[in-house]
Amino acid sequence: MPTEIVLLTGGVEGEYLANVLGHVNPELSVTCVETVDELREACLSSDPGEGSDDGHRCRLIAYCTDVIVPQDVLDGVASPAYNFHPGPPEYPGSSAASFAIYDGAEMFGVCAHEMQGRVDSGAIVGVDAFDIPENTRFIDLEILAYKQMLKLFQRLAPELACSDEPLVRIDVSWGERKTSKADVRRMKELTADMSEDEIRLRWRAFG
Repeated sequence: MPTEIVLLTGGVEGEYLANVLGHVNPELSVTCVETVDELREACLSSDPGEGSDDGHRCRLIAYCTDVIVPQDVLDGVASPAYNFHPGPPEYPGSSAASFAIYDGAEMFGVCAHEMQGRVDSGAIVGVDAFDIPENTRFIDLEILAYKQMLKLFQRLAPELACSDEPLVRIDVSWGERKTSKADVRRMKELTADMSEDEIRLRWRAFG
């Protein structure tokens, strides 16, 4: 059974998620961090705990964060580490909700996956999907995804907090296009030859 989990997430989320994990394993120590420096301090600053067979001392979970976990941290924690991605596997990378709206997708969702050196590339261990309401703006879709991701975390929390075994991988693959912040900036640029419909769509999808 895990004895320590490091949560890489925001302050508000960290307190809530720590309570979810602590509810299913009251003996668990949960440390919440928000930055790379705090992450290194929490994961690499001390020796592995007594009885650690693989030389690692804690399990790492990233949740709705823009922080990219360095490889030395991934190498220094219990393997695998997990990330909760606020978008479905079809939309790896940045601003998944925006690109789903722009593409005219009818379904959206969230997923959890193993972390590797490359962002949004590890094996997927959990997926939840839902219908996209008609004429939804990106911010509203992000809120729906945020709520769905909390449900996914609650569903996986007992395994994350109470078992040293890796979560079961599911047979789902990542989409081929991985979007970046630079892609988002390009989609916000308007040109004189764009139609009114295109401008309205980009406003709804990207703001």
